Amino acid sequence: MPLEAHLALGVFILLAYTLEAITGFGSVVIALSLGALLLPIEQLLPILVPLNICMTGYLSWRYRRLIDRRLLAGSILPGMLVGTLLGYCLSPWLDGQALKRGFGVLILWFALRELLRRPSAKVRHVPIWIMRATTTAAGACHGLFASGGPLLVLALAGSPLDKSRLRATLVAVWFTLNGLLTLAFALDGRLLPALPQVVSFAPLLVLGIWLGERLHRRVDERYFRLGIYAVLVVTGVLLVAPWKLF
Repeated sequence: MPLEAHLALGVFILLAYTLEAITGFGSVVIALSLGALLLPIEQLLPILVPLNICMTGYLSWRYRRLIDRRLLAGSILPGMLVGTLLGYCLSPWLDGQALKRGFGVLILWFALRELLRRPSAKVRHVPIWIMRATTTAAGACHGLFASGGPLLVLALAGSPLDKSRLRATLVAVWFTLNGLLTLAFALDGRLLPALPQVVSFAPLLVLGIWLGERLHRRVDERYFRLGIYAVLVVTGVLLVAPWKLF
């Protein structure tokens, strides 16, 4: 990887993992969407997923008392696990460029949805069958891109969790699923070549957690996320169009 690309990816990782420390999701979806301007998605995943389990493992342990275990085990993990397995098994059969463009469409949909949503709009309760279907679809996206967060957050719309309990529950989901994906990458041979880059980017996790913890307490989460969604709109457009930074 050229030095310029390595430095740019480091900036993307810091931004993405700071956001996850604030909200409980978004690290891989942001780092992957921006990083895909530099490298193929299949090369990025074995770097970003092990980094994610380091962060989510720490946050899951620190905030373990805030995790909604009933929601996690009963409503989230069953569908997410099935979907993740399905997405992982399908990924070798999909065209890389089409996968990248499909990911761009997903990013655009999610970011535009969040940017256009009225702040005063009431959150409606999601019927259980829609929640289960959306959770399984989120798992499939996670198996393909390790980025099931947007759809999972949609599935959890209307849940009574406050932002701290939601964050704790979400990071427990990512720790579980990304632990399984990391094992899969180890078995299919993709993890070992990526380990030097995982180690080189690991110090950024410490800085990201430190920044994210403070921003979680002090900064209005909505305004911070609006800026991220605006970046994602631009990124989604760039992913749909064949273009690279370096």
